[in-house]
Amino acid sequence: EYKLTDDVDVHWVGHPNWFFRISKYTLPLVRSEFSPPSYYLDQLTEYPADLENYVLKPLFSFAGAGVRLHVTATDLAALPDKHNYLLQRRVQYEPVIEAPDGLVKCEIRLLYVWHPADANPHLLTGLGRMSRGAMIGVAFNKDKDWVGGTSPLFERG
Repeated sequence: EYKLTDDVDVHWVGHPNWFFRISKYTLPLVRSEFSPPSYYLDQLTEYPADLENYVLKPLFSFAGAGVRLHVTATDLAALPDKHNYLLQRRVQYEPVIEAPDGLVKCEIRLLYVWHPADANPHLLTGLGRMSRGAMIGVAFNKDKDWVGGTSPLFERG
């Protein structure tokens, strides 16, 4: 049985370790109006007063594992390995997709490539994820209808 962490004799076109290494680790380095502010937990000298507007995320996790939606200063102070976490301003997903039995929240992720010779990046693919749960992802939407992932279609202009 193959495991992603097995030592195999192959050449990866994007080694799976890269995903775990850069997954959330780069978020505090992104400064944009389109990205919620994120902070390495071990670099904060004081916690935000409005912690109800933040989520705690392990730097190296997958599929929402270890994410805490309702975190307190006591929770943060009790963490022995603060260097493995980040604090991120909460994103409010609004239910805007109309389904037969009500509205559904949606997240759209876009993957662009930007060749150095090109003036602009090119949209390669997208991922649409719909949710009715507390978080977006399979584990948080079990036994719910009209949720899951899809490939969005885009017009070329």
